[in-house]
Amino acid sequence: MNSLTTYLTVSVILFCLGLLAVMTRKNPVSVLMGVELILNSAGLNFVAFSRLSGHGLNGQVAALFVIIIAAAEAAVALAIFLNLFRNKATAEVDKADLLQG
Repeated sequence: MNSLTTYLTVSVILFCLGLLAVMTRKNPVSVLMGVELILNSAGLNFVAFSRLSGHGLNGQVAALFVIIIAAAEAAVALAIFLNLFRNKATAEVDKADLLQG
């Protein structure tokens, strides 16, 4: 019932929705949600191929690292967006075009 094709189809849908959110949204929270969807699709691929190969928990361990990295990425990105809001007085991602020290 649950074949590899089903998992990969769900993963492709998640990836495409995340990519669409990153490319079309101006709100930083929506952009972060898109990045999280992309990372979750990668984690789903790790788990699906691990289940297919039957070599233990390698895919689950990789998916756990993806979740940890996603949490750290969200914390750093939120700090960057708060700093952007403080300096530019706007929360739009398009306004962050200048890199100043």
